[in-house]
Amino acid sequence: MQDLLCMNNDFPPRAHCLVRWYGLREFVVIAPAANNDAVISESKCNLLLSSISIALGNTGCQVPLFVQIHHKWRRMYVGECQGPGVRTDFEMVHLRKVPSQYTHLAGLLDIFKTKIGCPLTPLPPVSMAIRLTFVLQDWQQYFWPQQPPDIDALVGGEVGGLEFGKLPFGACEDPISELHLATTWPHLAEGIIVDNDVYSDLDPLQAPQWSVRVRKADNPQCLLGDFLTEFFKLCRRKESTDEILGRSAFDEEGKEVADITHALSKLTEPAPVPIPKLSVTNMVHSAKKKIRKHRGVDESPLNNDVLNTILLFLFPDAADKLADVFENRASTSAGNNPPPETEDYNLFSQFKSAPSDSLTYKLALCLCMINFYHGGVKGVAHLWQEFVLEMRYRWENNYLIPGLANGSPDLRCCLLHQKLQMLNCCIERKKARDEGKRGSMSDRSPGGASGDGAKGGDHSGDNPDKEKEFGKSWESWSDSEEEFFECLSDTEDLKGNGQENGKKGAKESVNLKPEGRLHPHGKLMLLHPGEPLYVPITQEPAPMTEDLLEEQSEVLAKLGTSAEGAHLRARMQSACLLSDMESFKAANPGCCLEDFVRWYSPRDYIEEEVIDEKGNKVIRGELSARMKIPSNMWVEAWETAKPVPARRQKRLFDDTREAEKVLHYLAVQKPADLARHLLPCIIHAAVLKVKEEEAVEDISSVKKIIKQIISHSSKVLRFPSPEDKKLEEIIAQIMSVEAIIARARSLKAKFGVEKCENEEEKEDLQRFVNSLLEQPEVSVVGAGRGPAGSIIHKLFVNAQRVPGVPPPEEELRRSGSQEERRQGVQSEFPPPAGREVILRASLPRPAPYSKALPQRMYSVLTREDFRLAGAFSADTTFF
Repeated sequence: MQDLLCMNNDFPPRAHCLVRWYGLREFVVIAPAANNDAVISESKCNLLLSSISIALGNTGCQVPLFVQIHHKWRRMYVGECQGPGVRTDFEMVHLRKVPSQYTHLAGLLDIFKTKIGCPLTPLPPVSMAIRLTFVLQDWQQYFWPQQPPDIDALVGGEVGGLEFGKLPFGACEDPISELHLATTWPHLAEGIIVDNDVYSDLDPLQAPQWSVRVRKADNPQCLLGDFLTEFFKLCRRKESTDEILGRSAFDEEGKEVADITHALSKLTEPAPVPIPKLSVTNMVHSAKKKIRKHRGVDESPLNNDVLNTILLFLFPDAADKLADVFENRASTSAGNNPPPETEDYNLFSQFKSAPSDSLTYKLALCLCMINFYHGGVKGVAHLWQEFVLEMRYRWENNYLIPGLANGSPDLRCCLLHQKLQMLNCCIERKKARDEGKRGSMSDRSPGGASGDGAKGGDHSGDNPDKEKEFGKSWESWSDSEEEFFECLSDTEDLKGNGQENGKKGAKESVNLKPEGRLHPHGKLMLLHPGEPLYVPITQEPAPMTEDLLEEQSEVLAKLGTSAEGAHLRARMQSACLLSDMESFKAANPGCCLEDFVRWYSPRDYIEEEVIDEKGNKVIRGELSARMKIPSNMWVEAWETAKPVPARRQKRLFDDTREAEKVLHYLAVQKPADLARHLLPCIIHAAVLKVKEEEAVEDISSVKKIIKQIISHSSKVLRFPSPEDKKLEEIIAQIMSVEAIIARARSLKAKFGVEKCENEEEKEDLQRFVNSLLEQPEVSVVGAGRGPAGSIIHKLFVNAQRVPGVPPPEEELRRSGSQEERRQGVQSEFPPPAGREVILRASLPRPAPYSKALPQRMYSVLTREDFRLAGAFSADTTFF
C-alpha cells in the first residue's frame, strides 16, 4: 500500500515493467512457460484470477500476485493483493491506436475519476507526476570525428591512413544513435497546470528535473575490432601457401610442352650439372624468376610499391648500400641497446608474444594490415613467401636479422620469434667462422695465446664462479689478429708458446704442446706441474627453442629408468662437459681432473688447512663426495676426453643444419599456422593500443576492463594451442573497450567538452559524459538551466532548425508576451516521443464511510502504443 503512494520509485531508470507501472518493490508473477500456452480467452483469465484470489485468502499472503495474459509481446498483466480488510485490484488496458481524448492530462484525469467512482462530492485532491521524453536522432550538425581509413595511403609510408607498426582505432560510424531527454514534474497538484487538446503549460525548459540517457548503436563498426576479427578468421583457413598462390609458380620452364615419351631417356642421359647451379641461392633466385613469370605483375596480390614499402619497414637495414653500414645497423637493431623495462613493454612475457620493438611484432602488424586492406589471405601468403626468401638470403650472405635480441632464443616469446632468434644465432656462428677462415689465411703477427674456432662457453647455470673466468666468446675475437680457425703449423705454434714449453715437467708436456688457450687464470696453478692454469677457448652450448627442448625431453624420457638407460641419458647430457674437458686438456697439458674441477666447478673441490710434518700450515684439497662416487660421469668423461682444442672438435651446435631446419619450418607454414603463431602479438598490440587511447580519455570503467583483458589473455595465451572460444572472448572484450572509448569521444564532441573554456564547467561536463557511459540514466544538474542542460537545449534547437530560417533566439527577442515566448520555446523541441503520467489519490472506496485507501493509475503514451495500468483499492470490511 505504501508503494502505491510513494513517489521515490516513480520513474526508475532500469527495472521490471511492473515496477515502473505500479511502483511495487515486491511481487510474484505467474507466466506461461511457452508462447503457445498464452492465456487469451476471457474465461481462462477470470478462472485464473478467481483461483489467485482464493489462494491469497487461504494463505494470508500480502505480496501482490500477477498473471500474464495474452501474447508475451503485449506485456499484459492482471493481479490482486489482499491485506487485512483491504483488496487491491491491478488492471491494465493496452491499445495500438491512441484515442484522441486521452492524449492529454485532462482526459486522463477524467478516466481516473470515473474509475475510482468516489462518492464524496468534493473530490480529494489528485497528485500528479508527469514525464515527457524527447528523442534526438539528428546529429548532422556534429560530424563524426573518426575519418574512414585511406587505403591508398600505404605507399606514402602509411597503411590504412596510419603509420606502419600501429593498429587503427575508433568507430567508422557514430556509436551513439539517439539521445533521450526526460523532463519530469515529480509532484504536481491538480489545477496547477493546464494540459488539454488546445493548450499545454508543460514547458520542457521549466521542468524541475531533467535526466538523460543515450542509446548506443548496435555493434558499431570499429577499425581495431574489424582488424582482429579478420585476422582471427585466418586461423581457420586450411590452404597452404602453394595452393593460395598457385603451384604452377614453381613448375619447371617448358614443363607444359615436354614430351612424356622421352622421360626415361632424360633420366638415363648423363647431363653435366654446373656446380654454381646447385647452390641454394641460385635455386631461390630462379624460383623468384619463375614465380614472377607465371604470376604476372597484375596478378600478384601485392603490388611492388606496397611490398617494397613493407619490406623496408621490416628490414630498414636493407636500404643501406654500404656493407659496413649494413652490418652496423643490423647489429644495433639486433638488440645491443637494452629496451626500456616498463610494464607495457614486458607484456610480451605474459602474452607469450614478442617485444613491441621486435621484427616478429612488426611482421604481425604488417600481416594484419595486409589481410585487411590488400588481398586478404593471398596478400598474407605473398608477403610471407617474400619474408622466407629474405630469411634465406640473409642466412646465405651472413646478414644479421634486425629487430631480434642477441643470444639464445627467449623462451618467453612465441615459437616463431624463437625460430627467428635461432636463425640469427646460426648467422652469427657462420659469420664468425667465415671471418675466422679469412683471418687465418691472411698474414698476421703471431700472438702469445693461440686462437680457437669456437665461442667461449657459458655454463654459469651449474657454477656461477666459472662465469667470471670462462672463455671469451668468439664474436669478441672477430676483429682480433689472434683469431683463426684452421690449424697452424708446428713452427708457428711454437713461436707463440715457446716460452712456456721449457717449464713442463711431466712426460705429456714433452709430446704435447698447449693449444686453444684464451688467457691465464691468474690465481690458480696446476697441481702437479705447478704451472699457471690457462682458461681454454670452449664451444658454446647449442641454443634451443621450446619445440627442440620438448623433443629432447621426450627422447630422454623414452630411455626409461633402467641402469643402462640412465647411463645413456647421462652421456647424452654430458656432451658439453666432454667438449670442455677436451679443450681444458689441450690448453693445459699434464693437468688432472682436480685442476679441471677447481676451474669448472669450484664448489666440488674442498680445501682445508692442515699441518705438515714440519709443523707448517699448508692448504690441501680433495674432490667432493659426489665426485668420488663410483662410475661418476665426470670421471668417465675425463678418462674418455682427449686433448683436442675446440677448433678441431665436432661442433656442439651445427649452425648449418639448424639454419636449414628453421628455414624449412618457415617455408612450410600455412597462413593459418602463421596466424596462430602471431595472434598473441596482435592481441598484445591491440591491448597496447587500447591502453594508449584510454590514457587520453581517462575512463575508470575501461581501466578495470583492460586489467581483466590482460589477466584473461595471460592465462589463455600461455598454452600452446588455446581454444578458439576463449580467443573470441578476448577479442570481444577488446572490441567492447574500443566501443566504449568511441562513445566517450562521440559524447565529448557533441557536448563540446574540449571547447569549454571554464575549467569548472569543463570538469562538470567531463563527469557528466563519463556518467552517461556507465549509468543507464543520468540526472542533469540544474535541469535546463545548467551547463549540460543548455548544451542539450542547443542540440534540440539545432535539430529543429530549418535551413534558411533565422535562429529561435532572434524570434524570441521579437516576441512580446510570456505566452508567446512559451509557445516559442516549446517549438524548439520536437513532439514528445513518450508521455508518462502517474495519478494518485487517497480516498474511501467503495462507500463514503470506507477507509481511505491509495488509488493509483499510470499512463504511457507513445507514437504506436497506449497503456493504462491501474491499482485500485477497496475496503473489504466497511463496504
